[in-house]
Amino acid sequence: MPITSLPLDLYKWEDKPRDALCVTVFDDERPLRGVAGLVDWRLCGRLSRLLVSKKASGGVGESMMLPASRRLPMSRIFWFGLGPSKGYSEERMRRDLAWMGDVLTKASVGECAMQLPGRSLGLIGARRAIELVLDEPMLRAMNLTIVDDTAGNKDIADVLRQAR
Repeated sequence: MPITSLPLDLYKWEDKPRDALCVTVFDDERPLRGVAGLVDWRLCGRLSRLLVSKKASGGVGESMMLPASRRLPMSRIFWFGLGPSKGYSEERMRRDLAWMGDVLTKASVGECAMQLPGRSLGLIGARRAIELVLDEPMLRAMNLTIVDDTAGNKDIADVLRQAR
């Protein structure tokens, strides 16, 4: 399936509806940043309230599915906890991508938008992150849209062009 990209801009998402939107959260990432921060803002702090009420923590292996609202062009939001940001590595990202692909496949997600793990904090470069996605068969099998900043989207587009 094709992999496309979108800017880290809520207004640009409006005309690109997807079945699911994935947010990745580190347990020490406060306030929420990147896609998680934008979604939290659009949902009037709903994700932050989950953290404050201790219903979610961003801990390793934490996953949940939330209904989206009319304020987002996605049907479902998938939350993935990544644990501590310190020491986040390519190996951890590989494991996280495989786990996320497995969860999304089991939930019958056919099309999904996500900011790749570690990208909101700049822990993994966009070029390397998309290369790791291309190595993950379950994510490659779905219609995947990567959300990133302008520079990240340029690097992602370069890698995808070379991969064709």
